Amino acid sequence: MPRSSRTTRRNFCDSKPHACPCGYYGDPLRPCTCPMGMVLKYQKRISGPLLDRIDIHITVPRVDYDKLSETRIGEPSKNIRARVEAARERQRVRFNGSDILCNADMRPAEVRQHCVLDDTGRALMKSAMNQLNLSARAYHRTLKLARTIADLAGSPTITPQHLAEALQYRPKVAEG
Repeated sequence: MPRSSRTTRRNFCDSKPHACPCGYYGDPLRPCTCPMGMVLKYQKRISGPLLDRIDIHITVPRVDYDKLSETRIGEPSKNIRARVEAARERQRVRFNGSDILCNADMRPAEVRQHCVLDDTGRALMKSAMNQLNLSARAYHRTLKLARTIADLAGSPTITPQHLAEALQYRPKVAEG
């Protein structure tokens, strides 16, 4: 099969678990009624190895009426599409001649080659490894995501800002 007709083998997972049994932990308008011990137990229902396999964790807060009804227009879809297509083209060029189609497909050897960090980035990653208790899988996934963020920004290198953004997408758990 020609390379151009292949699609990536990645899956998309959209899950919507609440942060606690009542569903209001972290809600700015309605207080959570759950004891902290129950919140922690509830959040540990999903195993660490499963969470490690999810690249991007985003908490979507409640959107108030004023935000929904304002007339300001966001970035046009055609601009976002152009940025994504340019990033995908950078990846096609980067992985030309290999069996890798996109950053998510990189193995550890390719991560070492294409996800090089400067001194500040290495210090940030070391700190994140300790504070977030990242596994080896989470480490590699974070670097691949940082590489993709850099590609979307049109940057040939991963900056500390790209890495910090990627780290923000790691799962957050309640502290008790």
